[in-house]
Amino acid sequence: MEAERLIAAGRHALAESRTALDIVAEAWQAQALAQAIGSHLALCGPQEVRSEARGLSEIGGGRGVAEHPVLRTGGPRAALLTEVTNERVALTALGALLGEVGIALVGVACATDEEGLYWQCIEAIDAADESNDRVRGMLRRLAIRERDRPPDAARGRAGPAAPR
Repeated sequence: MEAERLIAAGRHALAESRTALDIVAEAWQAQALAQAIGSHLALCGPQEVRSEARGLSEIGGGRGVAEHPVLRTGGPRAALLTEVTNERVALTALGALLGEVGIALVGVACATDEEGLYWQCIEAIDAADESNDRVRGMLRRLAIRERDRPPDAARGRAGPAAPR
């Protein structure tokens, strides 16, 4: 499935989450998707973003986000990722999802009296924040690439036709 569709599904699922545990699960779903997009771009993306993409794919530590306990019930949605059609659009949407995840997690962390849930939220907030930093870095690199590209190449044209 294309990255933008998976991101949209994640944003919808997060918006529909009604319990604290659902929000935490969606946060880790988003993190797994960020890692999958990072892995994809590290292999197939523009050269300018591959280093940041590799870093994005590694966020979450040795355990791996795909094995996070809250994802075991249905597995990570990110496993459905097959392509990233437009890097800039996908990364912009991913950044928005990660921002929404952070806001939702802060709400859960502030509302809970359960210490374990609080620390799960803090861990997920840190991962989302670090991922969003990588996403913004890749977007900056793509913007520089577009800015430095000749105007006609940026539009995908060879230039104006020669006069007859």
